Amino acid sequence: MTTPDDLRALARDRLAALGVVLPAPGAEDLTAPSALSAEPLGSLPATTELDGVLDGAREAFLAWREVPAPVRGHLVRRYGELLREHKSLLADLVTLETGKITSEARGEVQEMIDVCDYAVGLSRQLWGKTIASERPGHRLAETWHPLGVVGIISAFNFPVAVWAWNAAIALVCGDPVVWKPSEHASLSAMGAAALLQTAVTELGHPSAVSQVVLGDARTGEALVDDPRVALISATGSVRMGRAVGPRVAARFGRSLLELGGNNAAVVTPSAPLELAIRGVVFAAAGTAGQRCTTLRRLIVHRSLVDEVGRRLVRAYRSLPIGDPFASSTLVGPLLNAASGTAFEAAVAQAVAEGGTVLTGGRLVDVTGCGGTFAEPTVIAMPGQTPIVHEETFAPILYLLAYDDFDEAIELNNAVVQGLSASVFTRDQAEAERFVSAAGADTGIANVNIGTSGAEIGGAFGGEKATGGGRESGSDSWHAYMRQATNTINYSDALPLAQGVSFG
Repeated sequence: MTTPDDLRALARDRLAALGVVLPAPGAEDLTAPSALSAEPLGSLPATTELDGVLDGAREAFLAWREVPAPVRGHLVRRYGELLREHKSLLADLVTLETGKITSEARGEVQEMIDVCDYAVGLSRQLWGKTIASERPGHRLAETWHPLGVVGIISAFNFPVAVWAWNAAIALVCGDPVVWKPSEHASLSAMGAAALLQTAVTELGHPSAVSQVVLGDARTGEALVDDPRVALISATGSVRMGRAVGPRVAARFGRSLLELGGNNAAVVTPSAPLELAIRGVVFAAAGTAGQRCTTLRRLIVHRSLVDEVGRRLVRAYRSLPIGDPFASSTLVGPLLNAASGTAFEAAVAQAVAEGGTVLTGGRLVDVTGCGGTFAEPTVIAMPGQTPIVHEETFAPILYLLAYDDFDEAIELNNAVVQGLSASVFTRDQAEAERFVSAAGADTGIANVNIGTSGAEIGGAFGGEKATGGGRESGSDSWHAYMRQATNTINYSDALPLAQGVSFG
């Protein structure tokens, strides 16, 4: 493992290659922390004044909304090309800041590329409807128009991809974007944004169509409260969403919330166990348990629970923990020491509530590696104790038993979040039931695949305390536009609807 000075040099090298020129430090410097070291990667000035940023974004909107959508798509296409050219550079920044293993960091940048491809196609398909009118000589139409400035607040665990989900679609819809990234991933944000600015400059568009503001929660709050921001797209905890939603609603703005997930998978008697174990291990231990779609509850038929537990123990004990830049590593560090404290507290609470640690449960030192490392952990629980309802951002999997399929669905739906769920079964009736209206109450419901690893083409988001937002594919673009219903009278008469007579 390299020294803190080596990490800082690597960060500077990657930023320079991406075209980032950091401004001179200001009075309110932000540190750029790293999951790989107790020492920061550097410092950069916080954004202390938003008026100029938002005035510029509003001015850019007035011009950008008039640019034909396919031409707006050319910008996103060029951005996707630049991401392809610089994929490993940006991925290295993600690993440096968040501790993601290399393959996952590169996969995150690939998500950005994929959503750019999607958005380019979308730029020629922002369609409305023609609706039959009850009045002769009249036509009804549904049209969609650019909404305004979109404020994006992103979390550390997907420091660049979630911004790209929003930004690529918002831009083709005619909306400038103002991004407030996580304080834990400001350098990754600067790198991602710099590539977009390169595309903006090359194509001669207003620079203010994409801006980054750096700061703590106060900066995010200022963005949330400002009426110049038409839509706030915020990714984070349920607690954060409970604060953001009402504040945006109070000014009659729009919010798109992607909040926590306490996701479950059901393993039925007919499940293909080899497939299930592979799917469970990645979903539960990938990204060191720090995804919103991480598998946190495994609900197994009582006839299989001991066998599944044994297989998981074998699989977990074979997972290499260590330097996320090493190709052999599958589990990197937690974000920071506070995450390690939360991990230890959750394990202790689970044991106090009657849980049995089958494997893991400890923080470990990794020779030559800085950072906080947690053993991937499986805990057999006696039932739905309070800790099972908590989302801990760490690789902890709670193992629960069920007796009949109705009970399994009830256990899946028992938490306040509703992001992702899956079932492993070869029984078609069980599979169909799980994804039906009477099944999982989540925004994502999978069969014979884990809870994580969503594709760009499908709308991403969840129900209940997960916030109800939808990003990425399908018709999620509607969130970034305003809808209008048009009535066109091409006759010489003026009949009223519903047979009303006035005159």
